[in-house]
Amino acid sequence: MQIPPYLTPEALTTFIRAALAEDIGDGDHSSLAAIPAEARNRAHLLVKGEGVLAGVALAHLIFREVDADLNVEQHLADGARVKHGDIAFIVEGRSQSILTAERLVLNCMQRMSAIATSTAHLTSLLAGTKARLLDTRKTTPNFRICEKWAVLIGGGVNHRYGLFDGIILKDNHVDYAGGIRPAIEATHAYLARTTRQLPIVVETRTLAEVQQVLDVGGIDRIMLDNMAPAQLREAVALINDRFPTEASGGITEQTIAEVGRTGVDFISVGALTHSVKSLDLSLKAF
Repeated sequence: MQIPPYLTPEALTTFIRAALAEDIGDGDHSSLAAIPAEARNRAHLLVKGEGVLAGVALAHLIFREVDADLNVEQHLADGARVKHGDIAFIVEGRSQSILTAERLVLNCMQRMSAIATSTAHLTSLLAGTKARLLDTRKTTPNFRICEKWAVLIGGGVNHRYGLFDGIILKDNHVDYAGGIRPAIEATHAYLARTTRQLPIVVETRTLAEVQQVLDVGGIDRIMLDNMAPAQLREAVALINDRFPTEASGGITEQTIAEVGRTGVDFISVGALTHSVKSLDLSLKAF
């Protein structure tokens, strides 16, 4: 997996420290009260479900941030297919440190593994088509870095990370701008004025809007929003490979294969990050 630009050491450290501050506050008083400071122990990460494991690399960073002397013996890597009873890793060191890191490690890995599992499953349903699975910005505030990372681990493709690294002219942008042409032309003028180079995606709702985009040009992808498969096929034929295409809007496990067969290049699914059930994991002393 190629490391995406948002996965910098600085960004990960900032996330981990903020999450630990939220959880620990002025101290992990349960561990400080009950466990001797010099006590040492070990625990293993037990998988209690089936899916795709994600967050192992992040767990290493969390343990290191809590206590640099904690040792992690890794048994399974990110992206591994797991089943009930598998052991992902063993962590050994100060007992207080293991307990302090436990919940953040589990919270991150359970949700990341759920997203990776869903991504891998939906990607498998696109076998035999050229369509690639995209995520969206429908993420948990302050947890996007982990959710986007999990999509990559599961075999999906990241859409833009935020509002700053790509332009998507959605329906409201088009309506507020007065139509497709003025929205695109204003965007070109803005990019020229600010000397920015950003990809431009335009959302379309009808074949007439698709034609308007084709008439103007100067964009990087056409999004086909909430179109039925028959309409998607028409749109793909109309575009005729002049621009990459993306299907979006209400696409589910039951419909994604048919959407993929329409010939679109990408399919974006918000449910990848906003509607998953965590994979059951547990950090157990032994």
